[in-house]
Amino acid sequence: MEEEVSARAVPPPPSVPSRLPHTIEHADFDYHSRHDPHRRASGLADIILGGQDGLVNVLGVILGVAAATSDAQIVLVAGLAATFAESISMGAVAYTSTQAEAAFYESERAREYRHIARVPELERQEIYEIYQKKGFGDELLDHIVQTITADQDTWVQVMMAEEHQLSPTDRQHALRAALVVGFSAVIGSLIPLLPFVFLSVRVSIVASILLSALALFIVGAYKAHVTVGRPGKSGLEMAIIGTVSALAGYLVGLLLKVPT
Repeated sequence: MEEEVSARAVPPPPSVPSRLPHTIEHADFDYHSRHDPHRRASGLADIILGGQDGLVNVLGVILGVAAATSDAQIVLVAGLAATFAESISMGAVAYTSTQAEAAFYESERAREYRHIARVPELERQEIYEIYQKKGFGDELLDHIVQTITADQDTWVQVMMAEEHQLSPTDRQHALRAALVVGFSAVIGSLIPLLPFVFLSVRVSIVASILLSALALFIVGAYKAHVTVGRPGKSGLEMAIIGTVSALAGYLVGLLLKVPT
């Protein structure tokens, strides 16, 4: 009876809420999902790669042709030819480079499996050194190494990420990357061509440069907005670099212009 009374007299430990208050949870979720969400960089990189390269390359071509001739039709034909050749080429490069990255990852992954099978102690020592450099030590370090090396697949994944700084590449991404890069290149290439459809060649040269610089500035600013950096600075840098690169074609056209 005394034991029962004493047991009842001891108050239970205060319960620790497993979840945060609703208001805090909602605020954190809102911040995480709306105000500061994680974004996929690969798609943005493909769009910028295709659009910027297509715009700059075609701008350089049509500026060079425009500097050598006053026929707007010739400029448009040269620009359209460069547009589709450039877009197909860039799409193919995006496809093959993605496939090459996937093949390289797979070959390195297979090599790690061979090393684990033949020289497991050396590979285990590498895991030990990797996490020792991260600040782990004593029993915790031994536990980490033991846990990782207990499963061969986990062991290889850690080696690929920590030792080789490689991440798996989905081969199915290759076709999507090729389409995104190629389509972006077409859109970017058409921007400097627009003035030559409506204006004279001389006026179109200036209008094409200004329109392309504005497009490059917007792309650079948007890139900084969704990643890191200052939008104004990033946009200005992209506009200057792209415009200066394209002006090389204009200088070539001036040097090779046939006197009339």
